[in-house]
Amino acid sequence: MSGVARLTAPQPSFSDQHDGGAVSAAEVAAELAAQFGALDVFGRVAAVRARIGGRIVFTTSFGLEDQAIAHAILTQKLAIELATLDTGRLFSETHDVWAATERRYATSVAAFAPDHESVRALIARQGSDGMRLSVAARLECCAVRKVAPLQRLLAGAAAWITGIRADQSAERARFAPVSFDQQHQLIKVNPLFDWTREQTLDFVRVHEIPYNKLHDRGFLSIGCAPCTRALAPGEPERAGRWWWEQEEKKECGLHISADGRVTRAAPANA
Repeated sequence: MSGVARLTAPQPSFSDQHDGGAVSAAEVAAELAAQFGALDVFGRVAAVRARIGGRIVFTTSFGLEDQAIAHAILTQKLAIELATLDTGRLFSETHDVWAATERRYATSVAAFAPDHESVRALIARQGSDGMRLSVAARLECCAVRKVAPLQRLLAGAAAWITGIRADQSAERARFAPVSFDQQHQLIKVNPLFDWTREQTLDFVRVHEIPYNKLHDRGFLSIGCAPCTRALAPGEPERAGRWWWEQEEKKECGLHISADGRVTRAAPANA
């Protein structure tokens, strides 16, 4: 065994041996987080792949952040799976950038769709756009179309890479660059956590990365078509998501639970 501990496929304890001692997943997360400050996005995703053994999944919704991370992963040919949640309600422009990404990098992005029977039952209860009836109804729609497919996707994974940035919202600022996700029992990595939107946009432009053309029309955060609108000048970045709700409800359950809790453990040295 080499001198670098590798976190293999998830086990209940998430521990490994390094120099004769146990290394927990939280400690591995803390090690990676400490390294991130000195690394660019290429170095960050490479460090994650080198440090963590087992299956690593990057979930993309083809937004600016996701396109930047995909570029860093694919140009280095890292053994990291790319997947997306195909909710059945995506914009045609999202499908366009999905196809453009696959062509540019000669790759295939795996699609995880909701269970057909669950969607049929949801529509029977709510109607086609019933997510606007209440916050509870919208969260139920998100649970069927996004959260359940994500759980299938992450089953057995050792780490999950996302495009979260701290300045996207006050809720997202509560995350960390790397942490242990208690809900999914894996290490969660946010390589662009400390980037601004301007940095991300510059990176996409410099590297001529395909991007969603809705960004040029005022859509800064893009999700399902019925639940996303363009922003008015001066509005917060995620104001166009579920705009009929209060600001504190601007999450779908993938990263923050329905009761508002960030699904991660405290840092290893807390």
